[in-house]
Amino acid sequence: MTLFHASPRARRLLPIAALTLAGALALPGCEFTGGPADTAPGPVPAGSALRATDGLTVKGRAPKTGYERDAFGSGWLDTDDNGCGTRDDILAEQLDDVSRDSDGCKVLSGVLDPEPYTGGRVTFERGRSKVDIDHLVALSDAWQKGAQKWSDAKRRAFANDPLNLVAADSSANRRKGDGDTATWLPPNTAYRCTYVAGQVAVKKKYGLWVTRAEKDAMTKVLKACPDRKLPTGGSPTEAGTR
Repeated sequence: MTLFHASPRARRLLPIAALTLAGALALPGCEFTGGPADTAPGPVPAGSALRATDGLTVKGRAPKTGYERDAFGSGWLDTDDNGCGTRDDILAEQLDDVSRDSDGCKVLSGVLDPEPYTGGRVTFERGRSKVDIDHLVALSDAWQKGAQKWSDAKRRAFANDPLNLVAADSSANRRKGDGDTATWLPPNTAYRCTYVAGQVAVKKKYGLWVTRAEKDAMTKVLKACPDRKLPTGGSPTEAGTR
């Protein structure tokens, strides 16, 4: 049964009209939605670092004016009251083949194998160390993204929180400086998901914001590992002076 009869002239114009519509849809600012070519991203798992990234506040970087290391406390503190400073706690936890001084705290030697930032092997020997304790989120980066308005107790907690600390090759750490995800990533690509997930966890825990470029870089890395869980734990967000 024929439902529609077009004149010869109308039949000639139908292909032209179709081409005109296709061209209009291809123009900048024109978007066709709902068609079979649409590709929606898969669901982001609950509890993942990628999901947490969506919740980070995006703002511009504030001036570094007034920043100094002492604003986050003097050196390494004993924020967990175990009698040992945070630096030795992290060395003892993250190094292998650890030897300690007779005081039970001071780490004298150990090995990072693999070292997270480079994937190589680095030895630690007190006094001639090639190992730094790096803040995943650098102190000066935190200062420019909210920490300058914190209490002293919160800044001390941030600087000594195990969630924000990793034993790493000193050369790689110094190349990083105070860079964020948009400006520096570990050369060891196998560690990048762990590294970025850690930064997201720290920024979420302490309420720090991120720049647009930083959030985009975080998302790009974590899309390669969408099931990566958001790290949790660490210390309370306020610390004393010990």
